[in-house]
Amino acid sequence: MSRTPDQSVLLSDDPPLDLRLSDAELEDARDRIVSFIADLVDDAGAEGAVLGLSGGIDSTLTAHLAVEALGEDGLHGITMPAEVNDPGVMSDAERVAHDLGIEYDVIEIQPIAESFFDAVPEAAADRMAAGNVYVRTRAVLNYFVANAENRVVLGTGNRAEAMTGYYTKYGDQAVDCNPIGNLYKQQVRQLAAHVGVPRDLVMQEPTAGMWEGQTDADEMGLDYDTVDAILAVHVDGGLSRAATVRELGVPEAAVDRVVDLHERSAHKRAMPPAPER
Repeated sequence: MSRTPDQSVLLSDDPPLDLRLSDAELEDARDRIVSFIADLVDDAGAEGAVLGLSGGIDSTLTAHLAVEALGEDGLHGITMPAEVNDPGVMSDAERVAHDLGIEYDVIEIQPIAESFFDAVPEAAADRMAAGNVYVRTRAVLNYFVANAENRVVLGTGNRAEAMTGYYTKYGDQAVDCNPIGNLYKQQVRQLAAHVGVPRDLVMQEPTAGMWEGQTDADEMGLDYDTVDAILAVHVDGGLSRAATVRELGVPEAAVDRVVDLHERSAHKRAMPPAPER
């Protein structure tokens, strides 16, 4: 499929692989996701859904599609800032809620996290452990509100994150479903632009917000267009390592990095193991 380069979604002029969908495929994806959300809420006998609003593109796209599925009253947004989060990104989360006309709450989670840090001070200095406290605190609050209001919790994970394990176990993937879970990050940006998400949000630097200055690319060591391409061709597509390097024009080290992320995170994609009977 040949397409004119779309600078609203591509991270570079020459990405390793163009995974963008056709207009017809975009509309099909949109319809499938909207129907999926509506059916899931209906099957659960729920009154609607709860969504953690981070200001990032994944939660923003999920919010837009959820409002299509459930209406403004059907989605309750929660933005949960901590002192490590960029205030600008947090204000983007509120902006999304305002633009969509949904009910939302702002819950400062720093005091909650501090109670954990005070309880186990020797662990508080571990940046990853402390960052995961913030993420898991948000999950608890999502379910607290969802239980009280008879709602389901919508996740915001995409395929690139799922396949590389780029999420916190029992944190941002402690959800009832992942509506955009089959979309690579490039396709998330494309669908977001397609449904009318403003460009500055579409192209915002992805971050999990676990500590100050964190970015997804720094954590993974690769940008998302490269991760998407290697996942699609090698991990999902089954092309050999050598053929992937030739086909995509990426370094062998990049392929090895994605494979390592995928293999080391296998436990996150499975139920907790138990001994055989």
